[in-house]
Amino acid sequence: MSFEDYTKACRLGRKAYQRNLMKGVYPYLQALDETISHVDIISEVDLGLQQIPAELIAGTRNIGRRGAFAPNYMPLLDVQSEFASKWIELCKSHLEEGIHTPVTACEFMGRFYIMEGNKRVSVLKYFGSPTIPGIVTRLVPRRTLDEDNQIYYEYMNFHRLSGVNYILFSRRGGYPALSAAVAGNAAAPWSEEMRQDFSAAYVKFSTNYKAKGGQRLPIEAGDALLAYIEIYGYDSLKEDPGSKVKENIAKSWDEFARLKEHKTVELVMDPVPAAPKKKLIDILLPPSAKQTKIAFIHSKNAELSSWTYAHELGQRHVAEVFGDRVETFSYENITPGEDAQNAIQRSIDNGCTIIFTTTPEFISASIKMAREYPNVKVLNCSLNTSHHNIRSYYGRMYEAKFLCGMIAGALADNNRIGYIADYPIYGTTANINAFALGARMVNPRAKVYLRWSTKKDGIDITDYFRENQISYLSHQDMIVPRYASRRYGLYRFDSGFGFGPEIKETAERKASGETEEAGGQTPFNAATPLWNWGRFYEKIIESIMAGSWNSGDVSDAKALNYWWGLSAGMVDLIYTQNLSYATKRLVEFVRRGIETGTFHPFSGLLYSQTGIVQKDENRALSPEEIITMDWLAENVVGEIPDFDSLTGAAQAVVRLQGIRKPEDAV
Repeated sequence: MSFEDYTKACRLGRKAYQRNLMKGVYPYLQALDETISHVDIISEVDLGLQQIPAELIAGTRNIGRRGAFAPNYMPLLDVQSEFASKWIELCKSHLEEGIHTPVTACEFMGRFYIMEGNKRVSVLKYFGSPTIPGIVTRLVPRRTLDEDNQIYYEYMNFHRLSGVNYILFSRRGGYPALSAAVAGNAAAPWSEEMRQDFSAAYVKFSTNYKAKGGQRLPIEAGDALLAYIEIYGYDSLKEDPGSKVKENIAKSWDEFARLKEHKTVELVMDPVPAAPKKKLIDILLPPSAKQTKIAFIHSKNAELSSWTYAHELGQRHVAEVFGDRVETFSYENITPGEDAQNAIQRSIDNGCTIIFTTTPEFISASIKMAREYPNVKVLNCSLNTSHHNIRSYYGRMYEAKFLCGMIAGALADNNRIGYIADYPIYGTTANINAFALGARMVNPRAKVYLRWSTKKDGIDITDYFRENQISYLSHQDMIVPRYASRRYGLYRFDSGFGFGPEIKETAERKASGETEEAGGQTPFNAATPLWNWGRFYEKIIESIMAGSWNSGDVSDAKALNYWWGLSAGMVDLIYTQNLSYATKRLVEFVRRGIETGTFHPFSGLLYSQTGIVQKDENRALSPEEIITMDWLAENVVGEIPDFDSLTGAAQAVVRLQGIRKPEDAV
């Protein structure tokens, strides 16, 4: 029987040999010594006895025996050779009592290379053993800026925390993101229970992924696993039966296939009138009287949240513009996860074919339900969201903030301006920097004192601004109906004003107002940036009704993100007419420049707190550079908070949309 096994193994080896020859690929085992001949190995680390994943054994340590094996570790030498005799004896031993003697191996860049025991590996691979016991030494390369090297350093940290050696990723951020999903924190060590639960979950996923043909995709299985977890959640992967995981993998296959595209986001910067030509029958027949049902799904309610209130105004605009042609539904106080999925399901059951989810917290639920119902248009209010199943939308608020900063710089009599930000997510840093650059444009001595309402540091924001003698303050961009106040936009800051405890609830309500003005005083409101969601909703709904939703030059491999600004009317700025004539004229001049594209807030020489970031006087930052901006302008006094310093509610949003996610600190 062992002789027949060797003969069969040889056939498998020769097939692999011929296949590689036809592809122009080296037809034998890799030899690590050749691979690392030009690599600076800075240390060797004894990892002890490990269960080596058989599929991650890439070759042999030295060149001596590599010609005896095909790349799949099956034998190539003649059955009459001494090599074949030893292979057959090992085969008999395995069948009778099992091979228990560990091999010795090197681990380099997440893959394993056998130093002693190549024939044992060949036999065990032939019989389909998933793991092979081995004494492992890690070869650590010097740290470089090469992406593969940086991924490997993430791998080493991940292995130290988790003990898991069977997951590979092809891009940075995968290991810490997976660790955060399993352990709750990218820097937390895994318990034995976590390891066992994850092992079972991974086997469930990888079995179905491979059965579907995952090996043929140009990605690592870890990439697909993380994409699955981002959509369905790690708890779902653990608890769902294999049949459900198989079904979800099938639904997510297009997403897996697109992962090699590095999740490219295609930005639509302005509305594009692309209504198709009407067919003759459409001209002769009257339009259908069937209503379009549209849902708006919010995490808070319009009475307490300025963010939700702004979207509600957009919903009212839709009802007024379209009249009887649409029916709108609002779902408020929805929590992320299953509750959001249920809200989307209810809206679909109610006949809604267009669904707007108005917070980044609902990204995962939006993607999952969009896959369940591909004929329903699902749009999520977020920036830089890279999933082709849904579309996302946001506004270039930094344009309005730049104008607001100009007014602040002109009004600040002591050159000190305060700024309250909420989440350190995509777009927020651009808003801060644009405001600071606008202030400096009209007042070179202007400084912007930055505080974050979502930090849990216990520092009283009112006291901070008093101590720094702030004259004007940029706060929330909308009023909160229940807490009617003039503390929004840009207003005169008086040391008698107190924010009270509500300011710490900004993470949950996009900045709270106050129940009353301290001392009965009313702050002077100078300018207010506006979100005009109604303008966006109107144009998008028009495009869907006109049949132009899928028109335009948009690649199927890219996610679509609407990012409109002043030119589209999606953001705006209103200001008091009490400004000086010269200030108003300058603001309007710059506004026209931004709208027409002749002026860009982030053009020319740009300096951060740590040095120059833009040297070319004739260049403007690209949209991608603005969206992912993780630096602060040199005239900003403050910092971007790290993940652990944020409130729990803020951390949930930053995990999805943060410019510095928790894994970045690892």
